[in-house]
Amino acid sequence: MSDSDLMFRPAGELAGMVRAGEISARELVQVSLDRIEELNPELNAFVEVDGERALAAADEIGPGDERPFAGVPVAIKNNRPVNGLRLTYGCSLMADYVADYDHNVTRRLREAGFVIVGSTTLPEYGILPTSEARIFGPTRNPWDLQRTPGGSSGGAAAAVASGMVPVAHGNDGGGSIRIPAACCGLVGLKPARGRVSAAPELGESLLGIDGMLTRTVAETAAILDVLAGYEPGDASWAPPPTEPFAAAASSRPGRLRIAATTLPPIPEAVVDPACAQAVTDAAELLRSLGHDVQEVDPPWQIDGVQELFGAVFSTHVALSIAYSGTIAGREPTAADMEPMSWAIYSMVEHLNAVQGLGAALRLQAFTRSLVAFLAPYDMLLTPALAERPLPLGTLDTGDPDPMSTFTRSGLFTPFTPVFNASGQPGISLPLYQGQDGLPLAVQLVGRPAGEGALLALAAQLEEALPWARRRPPVLGAVG
Repeated sequence: MSDSDLMFRPAGELAGMVRAGEISARELVQVSLDRIEELNPELNAFVEVDGERALAAADEIGPGDERPFAGVPVAIKNNRPVNGLRLTYGCSLMADYVADYDHNVTRRLREAGFVIVGSTTLPEYGILPTSEARIFGPTRNPWDLQRTPGGSSGGAAAAVASGMVPVAHGNDGGGSIRIPAACCGLVGLKPARGRVSAAPELGESLLGIDGMLTRTVAETAAILDVLAGYEPGDASWAPPPTEPFAAAASSRPGRLRIAATTLPPIPEAVVDPACAQAVTDAAELLRSLGHDVQEVDPPWQIDGVQELFGAVFSTHVALSIAYSGTIAGREPTAADMEPMSWAIYSMVEHLNAVQGLGAALRLQAFTRSLVAFLAPYDMLLTPALAERPLPLGTLDTGDPDPMSTFTRSGLFTPFTPVFNASGQPGISLPLYQGQDGLPLAVQLVGRPAGEGALLALAAQLEEALPWARRRPPVLGAVG
């Protein structure tokens, strides 16, 4: 086994090798750091690499360490604090801010034995489904260097897909785990609302939640067991599962009733034929596995719903901008950020509290009706994306009409945000590859708080059509 193969091995397997003394944690972390040094100049996936501290942490891990991921390298998206690393949110206003504490997710990953090797790129304030922040420059897709790896967890996805790290942290407020997973051929689970605590900053989050970019369903499930759970002071949380998620992922799903659709929630969105065909093929695969699949048209093409989501999402963005101003010690200005971010911030400034809360309540009313429509089904199958991974530069935050870029981004990813609004768990699975050579994914959506059944079905599909051995073309130029 060559060093270049190690970062493509499952995280649990790597920890087992460290535990058994087959490889030291330092050797494993050094492989990751070497891969980053070799590939990051081309892919631009990392904001900061923390090699010295990572190796020091690895030296504290020896054979026999029973922590589930002891010695395994991991990267943290640069919108979650890592004590001692810069926390930028992709914005120039926070470019030099160094966090002095760990986020809940960071702490839990450390406690599970992961070694943090650095932080990964994102679009400014995590707004877009591409990763081309002005202060970082574009992050590139390992499958096609002229295309986006998706966003907002684009750096994380590029790092995992290219084998810089075996798994990486991300978060998802409108598809930001599922979208880059689909672009880069990875597994991307958005957990159910409240499953992973937003501590210590927030008591709860209506739209956003943290998770991981991985290669396999089993890794996703095992790390969710690490991340999930109540933290003191949480205002709300998901009910605990009846069994560990890793156990659920290894069980058979039984015969399920599955709804399937290619009808986009945004009427103006045009679904690429390849994305639609992936749903057709996945539906036939599910039928061959014994499931009952029924085509449906969900009641989600409703006037005003896209604007409602945009208003609620924009409020969350504006809060992030205000927070960055607090960190910087001054009121944010247009010069501090990209024009689209400033347009969103300025728009939200004109909303009063009643309008902001009213938009959230109306969005919840819509999603209540959607969840009720889906109640007779165990799962929903949709395209992960409506388009193939976009060429770099397609979404321009400096456009003279920057909100047109925000609207355009929704046409690329119409199937993901609705489930942030509903709080249901959703997972992107890279079942296929298109004729263009790029990954081609579908999305499965589970019942509220139903990650266990969702992971079981995802694992069954992975067993039927394995994807983990696929390698992107960028690796042809390296070892």
